[in-house]
Amino acid sequence: MHYTGTIWRPPYEAASLLLEVTAGCTHHKCKFCTLYHDLPFQFRMSPMEDIECDLREVKRTIKGLRSGHMDRVFLTGANPFALSYDKLAAIAELIHKYLPSVTSIGSFARITDVTPKTDEELAKLEALGYDGLTIGMETGDDEALRFMNKGYTSADIIEQCRRLDAAEIHYRFFYLVSISGAGRGEMGAKLTADLCNQLHPSLIGANMLTVYPDSELYAEIQRGNWQEEGELEKYKEIRTLIENLQIPVIFAAMGASNAYQFHGQLPRDKKKLLSFLDKIIENVSEEELRRYRKSVRHL
Repeated sequence: MHYTGTIWRPPYEAASLLLEVTAGCTHHKCKFCTLYHDLPFQFRMSPMEDIECDLREVKRTIKGLRSGHMDRVFLTGANPFALSYDKLAAIAELIHKYLPSVTSIGSFARITDVTPKTDEELAKLEALGYDGLTIGMETGDDEALRFMNKGYTSADIIEQCRRLDAAEIHYRFFYLVSISGAGRGEMGAKLTADLCNQLHPSLIGANMLTVYPDSELYAEIQRGNWQEEGELEKYKEIRTLIENLQIPVIFAAMGASNAYQFHGQLPRDKKKLLSFLDKIIENVSEEELRRYRKSVRHL
């Protein structure tokens, strides 16, 4: 298999086939992100012959397995959905040629990846199996999106996700706790809840911001331009987000950035999740949580 650099995937894609079709990020300008610093380039698509070679290898391998079955493929890279419709369609056709049991194809995606595709192209991609995109929307706080150089606004999130809804391409959100900065987290959480309540994400995954020295955000902190939330403040922010969500959605904090991991189905489990967070806020010290944050060497 062809893999380049560190391969990232959401926790819930653990059972999916990880197929490299891109490496790096088309944007590569978010101030907090260090995930693709190990690559000598910003972004590239894999040669189609490499993709086909990997699919042939997988086909040979699963023949020897008891089930001989693979139903989901997750395309790796920061945002493979940035590829043109023609390229995504060609990749899907190869997947179905070699792995006919595959019923869905997912990937990470940026909001800006959806914009250039027509409604007709989105519908065709859904018919080819594209579904369950993971979108790092991060927040509904426009000031934070601008400062962190995300390259889109909350209005863009609403517009493009409504287009995904219309195409019946399901999506999951990553929410970045503390992206609004010290003293603004609960406000950012309320703005995010207001945004999400207008859309239909199947899951909202909370990841806690961890600032690394090789990030642009670290330099902004050193210049006195931004201040990170305290660790207990981050849990109050998550609590505010859950409290204000009104849509049916899975809420999960499952990644390594979370000292305490949890998940539940809203609205059914809202009281249980809020009670769990209250216990952390009331009984866990800032120092203990800060020790955990410092121990997270890489996400």
